[in-house]
Amino acid sequence: MAFARGDAGLRADVGALASQVHPVFMLPPVAASAFGAVIAGRIGLVALVLHAAATFFAVYTAHVKDGYVDFYARGEDDEHPMTAAGCRRALVGAGVGFLAATVGLWVAVGPVAAALAVPMWLLGFLHAPQFDTNPVTTTLGYPLGIATAIVGGHYAQAGAVAGEAVAFGVVFAVALAGVKIVDDSTDYDYDASIGKRTVAVVLGRRRARRLAYALLYAGFTLVVVFAVDGLVPPAAPVAAVAFGAVAAVATRADAELATMLLVRGAYVFLAVLVAAVWFRPLAGAPLPDIGVLGPYTYLATEIVFGSVAFVLLVRADALRRALRTILVLYPVAFVWDWYTLTVGVFAIRLRTGVDLAGIPIEEHLFMIVVPGLVLAVHETLAPSGVEGEAERY
Repeated sequence: MAFARGDAGLRADVGALASQVHPVFMLPPVAASAFGAVIAGRIGLVALVLHAAATFFAVYTAHVKDGYVDFYARGEDDEHPMTAAGCRRALVGAGVGFLAATVGLWVAVGPVAAALAVPMWLLGFLHAPQFDTNPVTTTLGYPLGIATAIVGGHYAQAGAVAGEAVAFGVVFAVALAGVKIVDDSTDYDYDASIGKRTVAVVLGRRRARRLAYALLYAGFTLVVVFAVDGLVPPAAPVAAVAFGAVAAVATRADAELATMLLVRGAYVFLAVLVAAVWFRPLAGAPLPDIGVLGPYTYLATEIVFGSVAFVLLVRADALRRALRTILVLYPVAFVWDWYTLTVGVFAIRLRTGVDLAGIPIEEHLFMIVVPGLVLAVHETLAPSGVEGEAERY
């Protein structure tokens, strides 16, 4: 019953089996399972170990089968530590381990806990060759596995599915899809040469990179939205800011370095979320009241955001273009603003009381600051130079 390819003996077999653990990819799902327990607010050791074990065996199944398919079926890899028979036996062993953990969940918690573990194994088993040639499934498989681990780990403790666990599952599915796209782009040349349809191959490196960071931004935004809605703790956006800072640095790196940064950023993201959920440091804290500025509140906010817009436009060398656009839009905005204020669509409090041409002076500034800020962000993100012109056309 040898497992190792090329060497014989117990040590070689254990080494071959251990080689398929791949800690970089194994630790996040197992940690996600434990995070689900943290969300529940109580940790039962038996349920924690059983669900973590089910998660481990599901991911191990994916690793073993992926290696087998890439080396023995496709001939893509130059080397593999396990024999073909060893891979098949390892798959059987992982399946038995997963089944035992799932049955344990059924006995210890209930049938729903067991059922919630099954999608993790299906995602792992079908990763190769069924899912890894389609740009959608090859991108979403791992992130959905993480999301399932969070929800399942939570249910194993709470005996119910809470909105907080689902919300975090959605956040991780979206954000990690972005990380996966960047990771897949590191193999762009090879994947393109063998016809493997990753997002990078289908869209091209540049557009795939844009999609990746759009997904990351969407994930961070969801954290803020869920926090405002009360689905997740109010301190959770701190985790999004930390991960976002890492992602901002990664945008300037090549695919390989960006992947390394984003993976580590995801670890930081999870660690800060664990602290936010476990300790809930801002729970019950009142929102800061900028109304203390009294009648200057509206004006002060416009000055702050207007300053940001001005700096960004100057930095992007787009101040003149932005002013032309604003001047074209201004008459339309002015008439509409005057009309809606006159008929009582809305009223403005916390303003200076100074009017100009029939509307508050703050509204004049609003019609300059808002489009200016939009244009400033657009010009900052838009490609520039010869490369930018080539991309536009």
